Amino acid sequence: MSKVIGIDLGTTNCCVSVLENGTVQIISNKEGGRTTPSVVGFTDKDERLVGQIAKRQAVTNSANTLYAVKRLIGRKFSSPEVEKMRSTVPFEIVEAPNGDAHIRVLGRVYSPPEISAILLQRLKQAAEEFLGDRITEAIVTVPAYFDDMQRQATRDAAKIAGLEVERIINEPTAAALAYGFGKNKTEKVAVYDLGGGTFDISILEIKDGVFDVLSTSGNTFLGGEDFDQRIIEWLLEVFKGESGIDLSDDRLALQRLKEAAERAKCELSSVTETNISLPFIAADATGPKHINATLSREKLDELILDLVESTVEPCQKALWDAKLKPEDIDKVILVGGQTRSPIISRTVTEVFGKEPSSEINPDEVVAMGAAIQGGVFTGDVKDIVLLDVLPLSLGLETRGGLFVKLINRNSTIPLRNTMTFTTVVDNQQTVQIHILQGEREIARENRSLAKFELVGIPPAARGVPQIDVTFEIDANGQVNVSAQDKMTGLEQAMQVMPSSGLSPEEIERLILEAETAVERDKEERELILLRNKVESMIKTARKAMAEFGRSFPLEEQQAINGTLNSAEDDLNEAGKDELTALVTKVEETAAKITEAMLAAV
Repeated sequence: MSKVIGIDLGTTNCCVSVLENGTVQIISNKEGGRTTPSVVGFTDKDERLVGQIAKRQAVTNSANTLYAVKRLIGRKFSSPEVEKMRSTVPFEIVEAPNGDAHIRVLGRVYSPPEISAILLQRLKQAAEEFLGDRITEAIVTVPAYFDDMQRQATRDAAKIAGLEVERIINEPTAAALAYGFGKNKTEKVAVYDLGGGTFDISILEIKDGVFDVLSTSGNTFLGGEDFDQRIIEWLLEVFKGESGIDLSDDRLALQRLKEAAERAKCELSSVTETNISLPFIAADATGPKHINATLSREKLDELILDLVESTVEPCQKALWDAKLKPEDIDKVILVGGQTRSPIISRTVTEVFGKEPSSEINPDEVVAMGAAIQGGVFTGDVKDIVLLDVLPLSLGLETRGGLFVKLINRNSTIPLRNTMTFTTVVDNQQTVQIHILQGEREIARENRSLAKFELVGIPPAARGVPQIDVTFEIDANGQVNVSAQDKMTGLEQAMQVMPSSGLSPEEIERLILEAETAVERDKEERELILLRNKVESMIKTARKAMAEFGRSFPLEEQQAINGTLNSAEDDLNEAGKDELTALVTKVEETAAKITEAMLAAV
C-alpha cells in the first residue's frame, strides 16, 4: 500500500509530512523550506507561481497574487467575513452565480477550492519526489470550527489536486496526536491553535492510545492576518499624520506595508522593539516620502489586545462543555505561528493557570499529527483510536422557522440520534425535512445543508402522524438523515453532501485542468533543465577557447565563436526541439575544442 501523506493546509503556510519507519518526516519544498507560504501568483505570461517565489513578487504584482484564500473557502460573498476581507486585500473578490465568494485574476474567475488545489498539488509533488512514488491519498486537516460546507470545499480542493482525502481531522486534534504519539501517559490536554486565519481551542483526554476530544470551540475568522492588519492600520495613521498622505487606496504601498507588518510582528516575538523602514513609499510636490517608524512590543500588545482577549471566551466555553476546570488540564499545547507572540503565552497562562508547553514546533505539529493518522489508516500505526466531536450542532427547521437541534455540538462521533416529529396541518401528506447546522435558534441564521421530502403520509388530523427523524454521523463526520412514518413504515433517507459551490462537472473540469497544468509544469521543468545544460556547455566551451583557441586557424576560431554566440542568442526563446538541437550543436563544437586540447597536450 502506498503512503498516505499528512497535509496542514494553513491560511499563511502549508506543511506536508509522512510517517516513515515509525518516525514522522517533514517534507521540504523545492526551496528547502519545511513550510510553504500559502500564496499563489499569476503572471501575464500565463505562469503560476506557488509558495515563496509567489510571495517574493507580491509587491510588484499585488493584484494577481493571492493569499489567505482559506478564509474565503465555503463562504458567501455577502458574509461579513468576506466583506471585511474585501477591504483589506489587493486582489479582487467577486460574487459567483451561486452567491459564493470567488476571486478574479487576469480576467478569469477562480473559486477558493481551485486556488487551494494549486497549493495541494505542489505539496503532493514534493511528497512524490521525496518518496519516489506516486501519491494519491492524504489526511488533510481543517480548523475544528469549520462547518460541513467548508470541509466539503477542502475535500473538493484535494480532489482537484489529484488526492483522495481518506479522512479530514481537526487541526487541534492532529496537534494532540503528534504530542501524544509514543507516550503512555493519561492526560487532559488543551490545544490552543491560533494560526494565520483561524482560532481553535480543543480539550482532549489522552489515555492508553485513545485520543478522546471532549470539546472544541473557536473562531474561523481570527488569526495572524488580523494582527498584521492592526500594524498596517497603525502605520497608515502614523504616515498620514507625518506627511498628510493617505495610502489606504495605494495597492503597491499596502502590499509593502503588509510585508513590513508581518516581518515586524515576527521580530517582536523575540525582541522588545523593531524599526520599520520603507523608503520611497509615496511622493508629493515636495519630493519622495519614506516611512521610518519604531514599533515596540508594548505598542503591538496595545494594538492587538482586543483580538487576543477574544480568544478567552472560546477557551472558557470549551472548558465548560468538557465539564472541566482550568486546574483539571495537565498540559496546554500551543499551535500556529501566531502563538509565538509573548502576549499569547501570557494570556494562555492566565486562562489555564499554567504555562503552555513549547516542546513541539507550532508550525509543523498539525502536519505531523495528520501523518500519524495516515499511518493509522495504512496500518503502520496501531493502538491509536481517535474519537472526535461534532463542532457545530445539527438539526431541523420546524414550524415558524425555528431550529431544533437533534445533535448538539461537541457530541462524540460516530453517533446516532432519533427525534419524533408530527404534521402541523390536517391531512398533510408531505413533510419537508430541512437539515441545518449551527447554534442559532432561528433556522435562517444557520447554515442550510440539505432538503428532502417524505411523501405519502396517510391523511390524518394534525399532530396524529408520528415521524421519526434519525441523524447518523460516521467517524469522518459524514451525515446520513432518514425520516420514517411510524404508521406505514414509509421511509425516505439521504446522505448529506454539502456543496462547496462547485458542481461535479466543474470539479471534473478542474481536475483535467490541474492535470494539464502538471504536464505543463513538467515540460517547463524540462525546458529549464535543457536551457541550463546548454548554458553550462557554452560557458565551458568559452573557457576552453580562451585557453586553447589559438591552436585553431583564425577562420575556425571565428566559426566556433559564431556558433557559441548564436546558441547564446537563441537560448531564452528556444523551445524543446530547438534546445535539443542546440545541445547537439554545442556538443559538436565542444568536441572540436577537446580535440585541440588533447593535441596541445
